[in-house]
Amino acid sequence: MSTTQGFTVAIDGPAASGKGTISKAVAAHFGFAHLDTGLLYRAVGAKVLLGVDALDAARALVPDDLDGDALRTPDVAQEASKVAALPDVRAALVDFQRSFAARAGGAVLDGRDIGTVICPGAQVKLFVIADAVVRARRRFEELSGKGIDTSFEYVLADVQTRDERDMGRADAPLRPAADAVEIDTSSLSIEEAVAQTIAVITAVMGK
Repeated sequence: MSTTQGFTVAIDGPAASGKGTISKAVAAHFGFAHLDTGLLYRAVGAKVLLGVDALDAARALVPDDLDGDALRTPDVAQEASKVAALPDVRAALVDFQRSFAARAGGAVLDGRDIGTVICPGAQVKLFVIADAVVRARRRFEELSGKGIDTSFEYVLADVQTRDERDMGRADAPLRPAADAVEIDTSSLSIEEAVAQTIAVITAVMGK
């Protein structure tokens, strides 16, 4: 499928709602580039855990910093949520994200503030949600599958803490854009959630 220059899909939502999986599948379907913006904050958080200043880490971030399973640990996730609440860190990463969104051939970005702050002019905005217990179960199974020793109770508390921090921060809080389409994945299979998303994007592209 041919794409429009600068066609942007913004997908926001809380941790483990399924937005990352949906975004990758949608990008592959349409031939768009994909950026998991949460990895930017995870990469900064990982460097902070190593003793690097958060703002210095954000300013020095390069694409290679976004690779590796080390960014998917609970400790990094918590630190990512903390640094994401720092206005200077968020500001340092804005240009990186907007430049990616404007690339030729279309782009899908998923995160917490794509539709509200990073790409308010995106042609398609989606807000992916799911019940906290469902999200914690997904994340617990993901971590357990990678051999990470944790408990469901810890993961649930982690999800709830991150929700509170993401939704309550003063700078770019997690919330749906006024014109975002909401998709609740609590009782949907991956295939069903992806199909719903593709249908929304196809409808917009056909206008």
